[in-house]
Amino acid sequence: MTTTSAADAAIRVQGLRFAYGGAEVLHGISFDVRRGEVTGLLGPNGAGKSTTLRIITGILQPGAGVVEVEGFVLPRQAFELKQRIGYVPEAAELYETLSAQEFLELCGRLHEIEERPLQTRIDAMLDAFGLSDERNQRLGTYSKGMRQKVLIAAALLHDPLLIVLDEPLTGLDTDAAALTKSLLASLAAHGRTVLYSSHVLDVVERVCARVLILNRGELIADGSPEELKAAVHGSTLEDVFRDVTHSQSVEPRIARILDGLRS
Repeated sequence: MTTTSAADAAIRVQGLRFAYGGAEVLHGISFDVRRGEVTGLLGPNGAGKSTTLRIITGILQPGAGVVEVEGFVLPRQAFELKQRIGYVPEAAELYETLSAQEFLELCGRLHEIEERPLQTRIDAMLDAFGLSDERNQRLGTYSKGMRQKVLIAAALLHDPLLIVLDEPLTGLDTDAAALTKSLLASLAAHGRTVLYSSHVLDVVERVCARVLILNRGELIADGSPEELKAAVHGSTLEDVFRDVTHSQSVEPRIARILDGLRS
C-alpha cells in the first residue's frame, strides 16, 4: 500500500462503503491519490470502479466513510468541488441540438470563464482534436469518436485541478488517443491530478505512475506498475491484473468456444 501525506493528497478515501438497493458494492475501501500524478483505477466489470468515480466527483453520496477531494468534504461540499474538477464519464449524453461550439460555450459559461479566454480555449481544443471544420455542426450528427473528443474538451476547458476519466479513449482514432494520453501526462507534470479508469491495460501501464485495482468492491492492489509486476513476477500489467483478480485462463475458454463452433 502506497502512503501519501495529507498535504500531497488530492483525494483521500477512508472506509468507503456504498450499496445499491441493499446490496453493498463497495466494502470499506481506503486509498489516497497524490496531487500531480496520473493514477489508474482498474478492476473487472462490476468491481465498483464507476461507482467510486461517481462518489469522488460528487454525483453519488457515500453510504459510509470519509471522502475528501481537493480539500472538500463529500457530500457536504459537492457543489464547490464540481466547480474545480473535470469529468469524462463512461457513457455521457450530449445536447444533440447544439453544435460543438455552442456546447463548449455553454460549459465554459457555466464555469464562469470570461468570454475572450473562453473563445481562445475553445479554438485551441477544437483545433487540437481536428474538429474546427465541424464546430458548427449539430452534435447529433457527430460520430462516437467525435463526441468523445468534445467531452474531453469540455472536461478540460476550465483548467480543473482534478481530471476524472472513465474509459476516455472509447471511440477515439489513433491520433486523438495519442494526443489525449500525452496531454494527460503534460497536465500532471503541471500539477494537475488525473484519475484514469480503463480496461485497456497496456495504455494504463504507459500513462499511469500508480495503479489501484478493485475486485468485488475491495481494494486488492496499490502501487506503481513496476512494483505490482515485481510482486507477482509478471512482465505486464495484464499479468498483475489476472493474478490478483484470479482470472480464469483464456485457453480453456477459447477451446470451449471453438469446440462449440465445430459441433
